Amino acid sequence: MRNIRADFPILDRKIRGEKLVYLDNAASTLKPLAVIDRISDYYRNESSNVHRGAHYLSAEGTVAYESSRETVRSFINAKELSEVIFTRGTTESINLVAQTYGRANLKSGDEIIISELEHHSNIVPWQMIAEEKGAKLRVVPVTDAGDFDFGVYKSTLSNRTKIVAVSWASNTLGTILPVKEIIEAAHKVGAKVLIDAAQAVSHLVTDVQALDCDFLAFSGHKIFGPYGIGILYGKLELLEAMPPYQGGGSMIAEVTFEKTTYAASPQRFEAGTPSIADALGLATALNYLQSIGLEQIKSHGDEILKHATAKLSEIKGLKIIGTSLNKVPIVSFVIDGIHPSDLGSIIDHKGIAIRTGHHCTQPLMKRYGIPATARASFSIYNTLEEVDFLQQSLIQAKEFF
Repeated sequence: MRNIRADFPILDRKIRGEKLVYLDNAASTLKPLAVIDRISDYYRNESSNVHRGAHYLSAEGTVAYESSRETVRSFINAKELSEVIFTRGTTESINLVAQTYGRANLKSGDEIIISELEHHSNIVPWQMIAEEKGAKLRVVPVTDAGDFDFGVYKSTLSNRTKIVAVSWASNTLGTILPVKEIIEAAHKVGAKVLIDAAQAVSHLVTDVQALDCDFLAFSGHKIFGPYGIGILYGKLELLEAMPPYQGGGSMIAEVTFEKTTYAASPQRFEAGTPSIADALGLATALNYLQSIGLEQIKSHGDEILKHATAKLSEIKGLKIIGTSLNKVPIVSFVIDGIHPSDLGSIIDHKGIAIRTGHHCTQPLMKRYGIPATARASFSIYNTLEEVDFLQQSLIQAKEFF
């Protein structure tokens, strides 16, 4: 692999006098210079609102913005450009589906299926709409290894199932779910499926037509792009039948005081001034990712995950939570007698950035009988030497406590 680290200027930074070892990629990936420069260039040379402007800068910005949508469409292999909606991130994308498709289609007695692995952003919106509509939330458990229990899932599906919403990869355990099989089984009972791809999209090839998912969501900041931008993909026939999520400018066809008619997708779901520079930054990030190659990225992730699992397993008293054989490069763990937050604080003094806490998966923590874990998550710029340094630092922290 080429010298990818040179593309990320923040890796030159010292933390408390130590070289930065950034192992918090499941929370947010770092940004390559190409993305930083694209955002800066927009504000420096192109800054103008898009759509309907009569002047050069607005027309130029509109072309660039809509070209970014095409980049996303191509990246996820959506059939239509109008199936790609810009949002603020995965959380807003899921809420949009829950509050539009869910509100329009759910009724009392219907069921929504999620998994025990879900991030709060794929739990709470469904709880809210289920309570409003009198629907029931059904939860598929995970095995001790952290795998989705497909047998229980199949027995949970019924003609009452209207929506299945699951993560492609767990942000806490790293488990990759069998989403294609989940989708196929759901469609057999007439249910629609939303895939939370926030953790998968930077590691796995995303092809919405091959998956045949009805909705898919991800965030820019987890795929080397900016914060505050994300994507909702939806099949066009579903989007066309869905009511707007918010009202305002850009999402209308015609407004009178008596009645408003709405624009077609995607404008119907993009009320107000969009986050233009961030859309351009996201497109640049996707192009950057493709310049490296997802196969090469996955190979590197698999190698570093194998090495990290082996090295951390050597530490006496350390237990890895989530031992599925099919994971993205995430390792969650606990060490006997040390609270994860204390552990994170200690190794921070060596410049190592990890995440500690419940990772917005409190029900999953309860399932394993723990309040929190420490989580090391890896990306394309991480090295085997950084894993070795993490192991040494954890051993020293353990000795300190």
